[in-house]
Amino acid sequence: ELGVERRFVPESCPREVRPGDFVRYHYLGAFPDGTRFDSSYDRGSTFNVFVGKGQLIAGMDKALVGMCVNERRFVRIPPKLAYGSEGVPGVIPPNAVLHFDVLLIDLWNSEDEVQVQTYFKPEQCPRTVQVSDFVRYHYNGTFLDGTLFDSSHNRMRTYDTYVGIGWLIPGMDQGLLGMCVGEKRIITIPPFLAYGEEGDGKEIPGQASLVFDVVLLDLHNPKDGVVIENQHVPESCERRSQTGDFLRYHYNGTLLDGTLFDSSYSRNHTYDTYVGRGYVIAGMDEGLLGVCTGEKRRIIIPPHLGYGEEGRGNIPGSAVLVFDIHVVDFHNPSDSVSITVNYKPSNCTVLSKKGDYLKYHYNASLLDGTLLDSTHSLGKTYNIVLGSGQVVVGMDMGLQDMCVGERRTVIIPPHLGYGEHGVEGEVPGSAVLVFDIELLELVSGLPEGYMFVWNGEVSPNLFEEIDQNHDGEVLLEEFSEYIKAQVDSGQGKLAPGFDFEMIIKNMFTNQDRDGNGKVTAEEFKLKDQEAKEEHDEL
Repeated sequence: ELGVERRFVPESCPREVRPGDFVRYHYLGAFPDGTRFDSSYDRGSTFNVFVGKGQLIAGMDKALVGMCVNERRFVRIPPKLAYGSEGVPGVIPPNAVLHFDVLLIDLWNSEDEVQVQTYFKPEQCPRTVQVSDFVRYHYNGTFLDGTLFDSSHNRMRTYDTYVGIGWLIPGMDQGLLGMCVGEKRIITIPPFLAYGEEGDGKEIPGQASLVFDVVLLDLHNPKDGVVIENQHVPESCERRSQTGDFLRYHYNGTLLDGTLFDSSYSRNHTYDTYVGRGYVIAGMDEGLLGVCTGEKRRIIIPPHLGYGEEGRGNIPGSAVLVFDIHVVDFHNPSDSVSITVNYKPSNCTVLSKKGDYLKYHYNASLLDGTLLDSTHSLGKTYNIVLGSGQVVVGMDMGLQDMCVGERRTVIIPPHLGYGEHGVEGEVPGSAVLVFDIELLELVSGLPEGYMFVWNGEVSPNLFEEIDQNHDGEVLLEEFSEYIKAQVDSGQGKLAPGFDFEMIIKNMFTNQDRDGNGKVTAEEFKLKDQEAKEEHDEL
């Protein structure tokens, strides 16, 4: 009788051998006394054959039925189910009982199809693999018995290919269809949809079933464009970015599977660039158009609009890029100061002009609302002489033609503010500034070019009055005492907002034409006299 002893049965046995199946197995063939007459191990290849089709001795045909892959059986075959009374000359004597130690390696049927077992699928699956898509995936490739023959993980590089156009074995072309990014599945491929009877000539033998454990990392189509997903758009959006604008934005850059490759947040510095001018990758140039300040959006960029087949740095080739951006501000180099009057008193006749001394309160912020500075928190006003260069150019412009009590919002582009470099630790480079201003006090200044003016008639003996000791020379001390006395008595007026000593010294230096520290009657001239003499000379 045929004897079958199951010496090892795997815990998992999804499929058993049936008549008509094709099997690959190893065996040791021996006589009852232990003498070996044959071994597939010695030949270094499995025995490959159809079961139940008369290609095997009858006993082996029966003994293989019901086996699982990785099962080991000890088979005792009587002569009538082996080689009978004739035997095999020179190998197996007549009427020999044969013992076979069999290990099943592979099993398939000509009616098999590709088997797909998904063991992880993301909750969100906005897109699945279709014919002509380009994919990036990792895999472990094993035979049906679990023997590893290849792994992209070991190479630390994804397998990148088109699907459904013949770049892959047919079974893999089928098995990848319908996958989501992040999905994990096991794809079992019969040999006639893999490498067939010949194998690949290297690691994969002929007639081998292949098992691929696949995780899909990336997916795109060459026809894809940039995809924009708005995550937050401010209710008030008075202006949207256009080609030529300069943007400051934060971003997190990830691959399609969520792997982070870069972040401006980690550098604690916005990414600053022109839009539509080729300063960034083509997909980002497109994705940054039409944004509002404060907007958050997701920009998905296919590789042909990103870093292409070669990739860059830690961005692999042919990678889809996902940027989650937050627009902090933007401006155009042609922008000027923007002024919005929020409140103007009914009596608004005296307007600020160059040279006026102003006292005002302000709140300074970035365009996204980040507070930079506030005079209210300091408990004192900010005091300047308008047009004297004591503030940035944009603020000098924004304070023009303002009356006491007026409140306005002044938006200053960086080229009229603190420029590309900003103020370290206070104002970021290339930042648009927003000032909410209230003018509290205005002291009218002097005509341009004047530091001191007389409120009445000028004495015809002015030099003699200043020269108190009548020695024909005026020293700085004499000059200073005289001017101070005129200001105190209301006879004269100094330019407001400047240091008294500085003004006096400048006035004296202008009169001391030879620079010897003394002013003589010949050197001494009033401003209108200087202008007349220059005119006469011309």
